Amino acid sequence: MALDRWIALIFFLICGLYGYTAYFVMDVGLPPFMRNNPIWPSTFPKVLAILGMICSLVILFGFEKDEREPEAMDINYRRLTDYNLGQAILLITLMVLYAFSLRPVGFVASTMLFLIMGAATLGERRFFILIPVAAIAAGGVWYLVQEVLGIFLRPWPMAFGG
Repeated sequence: MALDRWIALIFFLICGLYGYTAYFVMDVGLPPFMRNNPIWPSTFPKVLAILGMICSLVILFGFEKDEREPEAMDINYRRLTDYNLGQAILLITLMVLYAFSLRPVGFVASTMLFLIMGAATLGERRFFILIPVAAIAAGGVWYLVQEVLGIFLRPWPMAFGG
């Protein structure tokens, strides 16, 4: 079986477990007044599980395959060393570090650092444009989440009392 079908099978199993949890575990603890509502807290996870299982079945049965020859732009898993794996691994590492740095460093600073370092990893070298864009993006997202939606985000590092 090809690599994409193995991944689809694993994804199908994960979606099945997620769907089982949404259908049988999440609904057990609902208070009685919520049982008459048309939309429950588990409605969106149920939809996601069903859509994920449908997508993985499409890949498992090969409905998305066409009978053409692979082109130069198609990803060939047998030649993974020809791709920029270093950049991809570094970006994934930056994402994990970003997630761990949100509380101690604060949202604005960690988001700015992630955007700047991620863009530099991908090859951007015009820092005089990159730094203001990252600052505006981080500040704008913080403002929308904090002030417009009313969800608290620690904007500054803990050392600054944020």
